[in-house]
Amino acid sequence: MIRSIQASSERFLANLARIQARSQKAERQITSGLRVSQPSDAPDQIGSILQLRADIQRNEQIRTDLTRVVSEVNTAEKSLQTAVTLVERAVVLASKGAGTLETAATRATLATEVRGLHEHMVGLSRTQVEGRFIFSGDQDQQPAYSLNLTNPNGVQRLITAAATRQIQDSTAVTFPVTRRAQDIFDHRNPDDSLATDNVFAALNGLRIALEANDQPGIDASLATLRQAGQYLNSQLSFYGATQSRIDQAVDRLEKITNQFKEELSAREDADIVAASLDMNQAETHLNAAMSARARLPRTSLFDYLG
Repeated sequence: MIRSIQASSERFLANLARIQARSQKAERQITSGLRVSQPSDAPDQIGSILQLRADIQRNEQIRTDLTRVVSEVNTAEKSLQTAVTLVERAVVLASKGAGTLETAATRATLATEVRGLHEHMVGLSRTQVEGRFIFSGDQDQQPAYSLNLTNPNGVQRLITAAATRQIQDSTAVTFPVTRRAQDIFDHRNPDDSLATDNVFAALNGLRIALEANDQPGIDASLATLRQAGQYLNSQLSFYGATQSRIDQAVDRLEKITNQFKEELSAREDADIVAASLDMNQAETHLNAAMSARARLPRTSLFDYLG
């Protein structure tokens, strides 16, 4: 008889513990908004949930990196657009200076303006974003060029660092986002001699010819300036393509990340309505169990002896 009473009590306590656990689980879901907040909530889902969280975190870091480089690429493109405009202006000045009726004085005046264009071009090669010289390759804490009109290209090359920096997109494919001033403004042949489309050299050559009142030299400069302009436009197209690639990568990342977040939400987010109903039912069952337990007779066989 005593064993029967003990078994009944144990069953009651076990059922009571299950009801309380159910209520606590529902309350935890309502409070946290999560159906799975600890491994024991859904052991079979933990691996997938952790992987989704890692994927989301990785994508958000890639997106941050891509967004950060957007400013640099946009600034580089604007600098090259300005460079193209400078060369176009130099072509106009060269065409004017090539006129057979132009005087030495007039050509000297034109040379002064060309010198200003050249100095401006050197300034563009030293463009900075967030304290970094964006055309200096891997040595972006210092400029790549300074003005030196005694050299054939009118500049002094300060560094020859490579440009190995790349950015990663959502598919883990990396691509370059910058080019060196050496490749953009100071294009050279394999033997390091000045290429015919060298931007610095074309501007400096025109200045020298104008100052010397050298009409054949001015005519030759006009041809090299046009080549330099075509070359600059090809460099400009690199940055335009890079902008498009970054925009596409960011859009793709947002779509993939949103898919991951939706899947993660489906796996771990709580159904607040269902959790509220479950908690109410658990409380109802708990109250009913306690009420039923209170109505049980408290007498035993010993109460009737004696």
